[in-house]
Amino acid sequence: MRELLAQTLSNLLANKLRSFLTMFGIIWGVTSIVLLSAMGEGFQRGNAKVLNEFGRNIVIVFPGRTSMQAGGERAGTPVRLTVEDAMALRQESKLLEYVAAEITRGGIKVRSAFNAASPGVSGIWPVYQKIRTIELERGRLFTDADDEEARRVAIIGYDVSKQLFADRDPVGAQVMLNGIPYTVIGKMRRKDQDSSYTGPDNGRIFLTHGATRKDFPLSGPLDTPDTLSTIICSPYDHVVEELNRIVDAEGTINFERGGPVDQEIRAILARRHGFDPKDNEAAPTWNTAMESVMFRKMIKSMREFFLIVSVITLALGGIGVMNIMLIAVRERTKEIGIRKALGATSRNIQWLFFSEGLFLTLLSGMIGLGVGTGLCALVNLLPMPERFSGMTITWQVAVLAIGALSLVGVLASTYPARRAAEMMPIEALRYEM
Repeated sequence: MRELLAQTLSNLLANKLRSFLTMFGIIWGVTSIVLLSAMGEGFQRGNAKVLNEFGRNIVIVFPGRTSMQAGGERAGTPVRLTVEDAMALRQESKLLEYVAAEITRGGIKVRSAFNAASPGVSGIWPVYQKIRTIELERGRLFTDADDEEARRVAIIGYDVSKQLFADRDPVGAQVMLNGIPYTVIGKMRRKDQDSSYTGPDNGRIFLTHGATRKDFPLSGPLDTPDTLSTIICSPYDHVVEELNRIVDAEGTINFERGGPVDQEIRAILARRHGFDPKDNEAAPTWNTAMESVMFRKMIKSMREFFLIVSVITLALGGIGVMNIMLIAVRERTKEIGIRKALGATSRNIQWLFFSEGLFLTLLSGMIGLGVGTGLCALVNLLPMPERFSGMTITWQVAVLAIGALSLVGVLASTYPARRAAEMMPIEALRYEM
């Protein structure tokens, strides 16, 4: 093996430019696999992170107005969401894992001992915190007891805390909401959120639904004490996985019709409010799971395209290695004849040239893997956009690169080695360049 390595290196050094150009194809092919796969992984993880800041696979149900006549109800009838609707979804739905009620209010004056503000206010069921990724920097979350007893406690967003308390610890402090005292029990961590329906969570105050219903109920002409602004839902994981399978099979989603979750939600609400279940305007929904599935499909297609381009580049590099090995076989024809004359078998000759080609390929590939990893590390030193988590190299990428490299190395080395092994000793000794 030592002699083989020495001889291979000697052959490479004897033809420096040719060797470099041959190795460059392999180096660039492996580097392409690493860079393009890492970029696709970075986009996928970055998008997942941003979506999780808003809420992982959530469905937001809004009040609407009928656009189709159903039964005795004319088109244009307002549909108001109620606490009973949220409870019906929680009890009757087979696809939803979590359901939460929400009352949103604006124009409420909030004052601390240090400053004042007018943030948005949301009154929520405690399960909302799990659905919408309400995570704290300090303090505690709402409990069922807080909601059931309508306790006047509050969780404040990161920006609201800055405005009301500056750098002071807000937990345990009292704030006045339209003159009503509330105790701050939690401060949210800063959220990098690029989607919202009531404004960023950093700029909101969250109260229990029970306290909001008592102190700040919705006051529209059609509103009652049970009226809600929105209902927030989250489907089971297997439902989202099934949606992925549908998209993989059909290639797209009919957003106008909605997915299975949207259709089930409207069917349940239609029975309660007397509208047509096919009437999307009666209970509009925003399903982030469908957006997530389509983005995953787009990223998957992009990664497949990148992979094809990388493999083609690597294959072209393999052809270069094969060509250079065929040239080496021709240049070393007399050497092959001498080796055979001295007792070397065809298998010895085949292994010699096969090992040289494979060594050349693997050496180039390891250099390419190192270059790709280094470039990824350099890119990760730069500021990243919200939906990109950096160049992420996974073990699957490394296995793919090494596997593709090994395959190309074997294929590129086999034919030249066989050509060398099949030479007749007499013909090889008589060969003249």
